[in-house]
Amino acid sequence: MRAPISVIIPVLDAEAGLPATLGALGEGLEAGLIRELVLSDGGSRDRTRDIAESAGAVWTEGAPGRGAQIARGVAAAGGDWLLILHADTVLETGWTAAVQAHLTQASGKAAHGDLAFAAKGLAPRLVAGWANLRSRLLGLPYGDQALLIEAALLEELGGYPELPLMEDVAMARKLRGRLRRGSFTALTSARRYETEGWLRRGSKNLALLLRYFCGADPHDLARAYRPSRRRS
Repeated sequence: MRAPISVIIPVLDAEAGLPATLGALGEGLEAGLIRELVLSDGGSRDRTRDIAESAGAVWTEGAPGRGAQIARGVAAAGGDWLLILHADTVLETGWTAAVQAHLTQASGKAAHGDLAFAAKGLAPRLVAGWANLRSRLLGLPYGDQALLIEAALLEELGGYPELPLMEDVAMARKLRGRLRRGSFTALTSARRYETEGWLRRGSKNLALLLRYFCGADPHDLARAYRPSRRRS
C-alpha cells in the first residue's frame, strides 16, 4: 500500500527557509506517511527549484498567488491525504504521531497545527497564543499552521480557494464544523514581524481580516499586505 500523504508547499524565492522545512518532513518519510512532495512555484528566481529537485519533489509552476499555487499543487498530487505547508514553516519533532492518529480516527475532518514562532520573547508568545486561541474558538487557523485534509473532502468542498490573500481563511470557513486541532506544532518564521514590528504587523493582519469579513476584494487586500515585496 502506498503512503497516504502528498505534501504541498507553495514557494516563491524560498531557498532560505525551504531546507529546514523539507528536513522536518524526513520524520514522515521514515514513518511511511509521505507519498510525494509537491512544490508549486510562483516564479522563483533563486535556488528554490534546485533544492526541490535535490529532494525529489514534483515541480509545478505558474503565476504567483498562494491560493492558486496551492490549487495547482493539489491538481498535481496523487495522495489520499494532503498536507498543505508553507515554505517557511517547520513541523516540530513528533508531528507524525499526531498526523497518524488523525488519519486513523478522524475520517471526514481536516486538522491544523498549533502555531509557534522561530523567535524568542514575549511578543512571539503573545501573537502565537492569540492565533491558537482564534483557531480553537473561531475555527480560523491561518496557513502557517499547516492544513491536513483528505483529498476527497477538499474535492467535495469545491477545491482550494484560488485567492491572492485570505485563501487560508476562506478554506477554514469552508471547513466549518469539519476542522479540528491536530495536536502538532508548526514552527514558522517571524521574519515579517521582526521586520515590520510585532504590534504593527499584528494590527495590520487583524485589520485585513476584518476588511475581508466585511466583503473587501482579496486582490485589494493582497496589495495592502505586500505593497512593495513579493510574498514568499
